Amino acid sequence: MKSWQFARALLLLAVQPTLLWGAEASSRWTSSSGPRFLCARETQKSIVESVHQVLSEQIGLLGLNDRFVIQDQTIRVPSTRAEFLFAGIRQHVNNMKSFEGCDIAWVEEAATVSKNSWNVLIPTIRKAGAEIWATFNPELETDDTYKRFVISPPSNSRVKFTTWRDNLWLTDRMRRDMADMKQRNEADYNHVYEGQCKSTTEGAVYAQEIMHADRDNRFMRVPYDSNKPVHTFWDLGYGDNTSIWFAQSFPFEFRIIDYLSASLQSLSYYKKELQERPYTYGMHWLPWDGGAKELGSGRSIQEQLGDTFGRDRVRVAKRLDVNDGIEAVRAIFDKCYFDSEKCADGIQALRHYRYLWDENLRTFKREPLHDWASHGADAFRTLAVSIKESKREEDEKNQQAVPSFTGRSSFGIGRPSDGGWME
Repeated sequence: MKSWQFARALLLLAVQPTLLWGAEASSRWTSSSGPRFLCARETQKSIVESVHQVLSEQIGLLGLNDRFVIQDQTIRVPSTRAEFLFAGIRQHVNNMKSFEGCDIAWVEEAATVSKNSWNVLIPTIRKAGAEIWATFNPELETDDTYKRFVISPPSNSRVKFTTWRDNLWLTDRMRRDMADMKQRNEADYNHVYEGQCKSTTEGAVYAQEIMHADRDNRFMRVPYDSNKPVHTFWDLGYGDNTSIWFAQSFPFEFRIIDYLSASLQSLSYYKKELQERPYTYGMHWLPWDGGAKELGSGRSIQEQLGDTFGRDRVRVAKRLDVNDGIEAVRAIFDKCYFDSEKCADGIQALRHYRYLWDENLRTFKREPLHDWASHGADAFRTLAVSIKESKREEDEKNQQAVPSFTGRSSFGIGRPSDGGWME
């Protein structure tokens, strides 16, 4: 319903800009330019994942085929020079300024748009009279989009809560589906049809751990201690999303002070981001495939990072089965304190990380779903596995320091793990 209505509104504005801008429409653009509409999502790897198809279908349903030129990557209106552009915010984070002349940015499926993405997009849409339209089905109250636009909406915003009652295209089949879901699972019905937030993501991998962290107030402001090294923990996207956690180790606790995640960026981008942060670094931990040679350069990510941060400072975590890695995360989660501001996007990923659903068996599989949330969760798994590995190495070295007997008691003391990062 929301997608159809917003698509139709934009299409009508493209044909007749005076519907929104009135008499100012004639002076708003030059003789060679017209309205520009950015259709954005958090991630968009191809035009297939955009609303291009929705707009194209609505053009036909509205009988406006003769007014639009539909191309593979854009949609245009020759008479008004209007143009529709499509982009994933995360993929275009470095060149969002190219969209600053847009008149309307429509962000579809906005529930999972990250805090960082909003902080990039909002300052970009600054043209006089420009607007941002966000449509989404609420997920969690802790999601940045929900907090930003529902709990504490901007003063110049208009928020409209919709349910099935507003659906102009509601069919008898939909009504039967609604009734069946309400009888089967009222919580699901309230979320899907009444627009209520979920208490937790269904099938969430770390549901209990997140609940306990919320209860214990471990999502908080966590200060950086300049007397302690900062260690980083990576998930490598290889053309997709790369995520990095920044942590400091203290007796009996781990302080997670920062988080970085981006898409379609070179390794040099992440090096620069790390160098621009005011941290003194200890170890940089990569996932197990960080030691593999790249076909192009013939060198591994480990070697390339080692050139910048020191080869003895970059390690590759042991390869573990995914479920063993998840258990490693669970083992240390209650010792972790997360900076609620700097780690907001990473925390959101951990909250949404969930298991695959088996449609045939009607139950969740033991395999996690690979989606936008899995990158931050995989990077956190690198953190947990590296702690486990450091602890094992430390124990082995302590065992090698065998107590000696020379007529009086003397005990050897194992030295700290050379590559570890634990206290």
